[in-house]
Amino acid sequence: MNAFLHLGSSTMKPACRILFATRCPVPFGFIPAKCNRAGSMGALASSRVDFGRCLLHADRCRAVDFGRAIDGVRNTLCVPGSGFGRPGNLLKSRGFRGNVSHRGVVVVANAVRSLSTSVETRVNDKNFERIYVQGGMNVKPLVVERIDKDENIVGGEDSSVKVVDDNINLEKSKAGLNESNDVSAKREESRVEKEAWRLLQDAVVMYCGSPVGTMAANDPADKQPLNYDQVFIRDFVPSALAFLLKGEGEIVRNFLLHTLQLQSWEKTVDCYSPGQGLMPASFKVRSVPLDENKVEEVLDPDFGESAIGRVAPVDSGLWWIILLRAYGKITGDYALQERVDVQTGIKLIMNLCLTDGFDMFPSLLVTDGSCMIDRRMGIHGHPLEIQALFYNALRCSREMLSVNDGSKNLVRAINNRLSALSFHIREYYWVDMRRINEIYRYKTEEYSTDATNKFNIYPDQIPLWLMDWIPENGGYLIGNLQPAHMDFRLFTLGNLWSIVSSLGTPKQNEAILNLIESKWDDLIGHMPLKICYPALEHEDWRIITGSDPKNTPWSYHNGGSWPTLLWQFTLACIKMGRPELAERAVALAEKRLSEDRWPEYYDTRTGRFIGKQSRLFQTWTVAGFLTSKMLLENPETASNLFWEEDYELLEVCVCALSKSGRRKCSRGAARSQILV
Repeated sequence: MNAFLHLGSSTMKPACRILFATRCPVPFGFIPAKCNRAGSMGALASSRVDFGRCLLHADRCRAVDFGRAIDGVRNTLCVPGSGFGRPGNLLKSRGFRGNVSHRGVVVVANAVRSLSTSVETRVNDKNFERIYVQGGMNVKPLVVERIDKDENIVGGEDSSVKVVDDNINLEKSKAGLNESNDVSAKREESRVEKEAWRLLQDAVVMYCGSPVGTMAANDPADKQPLNYDQVFIRDFVPSALAFLLKGEGEIVRNFLLHTLQLQSWEKTVDCYSPGQGLMPASFKVRSVPLDENKVEEVLDPDFGESAIGRVAPVDSGLWWIILLRAYGKITGDYALQERVDVQTGIKLIMNLCLTDGFDMFPSLLVTDGSCMIDRRMGIHGHPLEIQALFYNALRCSREMLSVNDGSKNLVRAINNRLSALSFHIREYYWVDMRRINEIYRYKTEEYSTDATNKFNIYPDQIPLWLMDWIPENGGYLIGNLQPAHMDFRLFTLGNLWSIVSSLGTPKQNEAILNLIESKWDDLIGHMPLKICYPALEHEDWRIITGSDPKNTPWSYHNGGSWPTLLWQFTLACIKMGRPELAERAVALAEKRLSEDRWPEYYDTRTGRFIGKQSRLFQTWTVAGFLTSKMLLENPETASNLFWEEDYELLEVCVCALSKSGRRKCSRGAARSQILV
């Protein structure tokens, strides 16, 4: 089944050519989108459909050149073009001398909103993965909501825009901007911060003259970058937040829309294609030589067919949804979320995640290596990292989806899964001293609907290190849960995102930070933060990792220290009202990161050594540090990124066991933990 995409006309001078791949069989690969950097362009009337190559070809289509505004919108709003400059200098380079809010700038959103394609009238009820264009090309362009954030600012509720002689005059209300809202006005950036901003800017990847992301690492001395010169979805998230908090949203908007287009491409590995909705792990901008000394830029995505182990990136789509909401919350550009193609992308990802299967649990079942830990580390099954990101993405999707006849069933499914997943994680993944003692006394081989040991966990599975390690006032969510198996390792990212998304109860979230503070030397040490604790050693390492030479004990994914986790730790601390913990960790990292040339990860039990195979000038290390500094400088901005407790979920029970005469599931346990 083919999924057609809107092609919008434009009166602009063409700068690039794009080829859209459709959902038709393309054996052993894909055909990338192209950007023609030279040569003449035909008129839109020359657009044609070439089904032989499974491509929609529009010479003058501007759908992917988001670096420049659509002329029709620009002329209507009298908004001059925008550019992408170095952080802090962008507005000044445009002649603007006013104050800039840390939350971003969108004053023409309402005017643009009327030009956007509404999902409420375009999404089919039963087949929303297809976007059908009636009347051929005689439709309003799909990509028209162009927000020049570097030209405009948001005031308050009473802010207004006056269009006079091609200039936008901003009238700030009494609740408008002031000097206290300007991050740069509060303090001067340190030497390390200035270096970090320079490195982040140098890592920006351009496509057709517009920024579309940041490469994973940008070490000029690295002669074999492998795939570290690509733009990874998960890696770009801290970079995106750093740019957004700095008031530069163009690169994030471009990234979201370009990766959305890649979602619809054919993905094939050994003659098999995964389901619709899968987002790529990464993409690379390649220059392809043409005839007559012409060069064409193409986007070359990797959906896992080139990855080590050939594992699909389950977390990519979840990160994309999380970033999409963050973009809207920080910039105020909610028109992007309402576009028909964006709404469809959200639905495709959610449908892929919510597909019925054989699993009895509400948690997502994935293979090893399908997230940040992308090598064999024994996390196959229902790893906490995926569940926490999944829960966050579910909440983001429920907030962003336009509810209509075409989406109401999906929204209902999202609500049901949110309720079931929150109960499942809080009830069965949580361990503290009391819970461990309960497991220690478990009876096994129970066969009944009211069994205490529902997963038939054997008490001897409790590791000896855990009994002496866990503090009295702390706890955490275990790494994995399957029949007869509990992975008692502490995975930091999953626990932090459980706090951020309120997947854990308020008591549990507080206990997680208590544990980190109590076990600071183990989890923070000389460099924050351990990706997991403890490391697999001896026989466990040989059996579970397959003797992986990169994941040796206390290295890389096996107990290594990853500075990029710092921004997520900062976000969790701010949410729980404990920023002093984050400040302590940031200060620790700031002493070493620049001197050590911004490594990807650190080795040894306390993180003293730079990782033996660590890439230097790792972009998400740089961006994670910058994002942490800005969040601590303006903690109120963190509220755009985390979620508070949803009490309605606690009242919803989707199991409906009472209809068959069985006893209802125990919701009292989950509700009782809410009261602090």
